Amino acid sequence: MPGGRLTQQERQQIAVGLADGLAYAEIARRLDRPTSTVTREVMRNGGPTAYRADLAHRATEHRTHRRRQAAPRDQKTPPQADGRDAEAVREFEETFTTVLMGSGMPKMMSRVMACLCLTDSGSLTASELAQRLQVSPASVSKAVAFLDSQGLVRREADEGRRERYVVDDDVWYQSMMASARSIAQVVGIARQGVGVLGPGSPAAARLENVARFLDFVSESTARAAEQARDILHSKPETASNPADPANPL
Repeated sequence: MPGGRLTQQERQQIAVGLADGLAYAEIARRLDRPTSTVTREVMRNGGPTAYRADLAHRATEHRTHRRRQAAPRDQKTPPQADGRDAEAVREFEETFTTVLMGSGMPKMMSRVMACLCLTDSGSLTASELAQRLQVSPASVSKAVAFLDSQGLVRREADEGRRERYVVDDDVWYQSMMASARSIAQVVGIARQGVGVLGPGSPAAARLENVARFLDFVSESTARAAEQARDILHSKPETASNPADPANPL
């Protein structure tokens, strides 16, 4: 499997694959690249509907040039104390961020969310986030305000007057429930529209169908989240090793 940065020819192949409606995994297979590489490349450069190979290539060259100017020549990625590959962690964090952006979350909010999720403690202060992401405290504050309003993070008092931002184990449950409530609000408004437009009119019939559809989606989302909530607090099962004599087939 080839490594290094994507070439301009590979980016053109990605563009062709997207135009043909291929999934990221299939495009990656044809390029002999990890799916995460293709996902990150596309989401970083406009998404599947706006991706252009020439613009993506120029943007990558520009980013690389800026990094070389900003980084000291003798700078090396320090090994992490926990034994993880620091470069692999950074790459995954970028991929996670681009996927969050693809779901509709703004860029800085996605960066903060990914950074919090990938810390073992699940919590960081504003200064720690600013240092890790190399952004201003004001950018962190704005991102956290958005995430807090969505129920994705919570604040707790830290030493002195500082705040610590925490992503709880059930953050995805809270996110799904918030989504269900948001959809339910649309259902209510759509049904108000039915009364305003008059039952039996084409527009009212359209709104009623929308309301019925979204009502089902909202209830199904909330029910599925409730049923699956315990998974967030359970320990993942360790896959047994078929070669282990203690685990005979």
